[in-house]
Amino acid sequence: MSELKKRLSSILESPKHNTEEKLEKVCHLLDQEISYFNWTGFYFKNGDKDELKLGPYVGAPTDHTIIPYGKGICGQVAVSNETFVVPDVHEESNYLSCSIDTKAEIVVPIFKDGQNIGQIDIDSHTIDPFTDEDRELLEWLCNEVSKIL
Repeated sequence: MSELKKRLSSILESPKHNTEEKLEKVCHLLDQEISYFNWTGFYFKNGDKDELKLGPYVGAPTDHTIIPYGKGICGQVAVSNETFVVPDVHEESNYLSCSIDTKAEIVVPIFKDGQNIGQIDIDSHTIDPFTDEDRELLEWLCNEVSKIL
């Protein structure tokens, strides 16, 4: 994981790319390096509305470009301010289905100046694939991402 962190840091610190490009490169790297990350993307608070707006992502297209706070896993994280790991999405009553292939999801909030401004959302086609190491990596990543926003 330390090698992956180095590569993620070099993307985020690159002076050649704007923020949007950096976030897209982060999604691509995670998608390539972690086999069970099947959809990787960012959602951000949509202005002063209580909703999330889809940002850069890698994976199948999604209809969920706007997610109201409280709706689905992403919407719940926008309200709870806590990482949410869902080992099996079919066990979760408030799940917004993006793909019939999705079996598990992890959503980690991004904080800037104490405010929840967005999140990284990762779907997997495998039941219960996410490890403590994945969670730690993504929480570290979200902290690093907040520094460039």
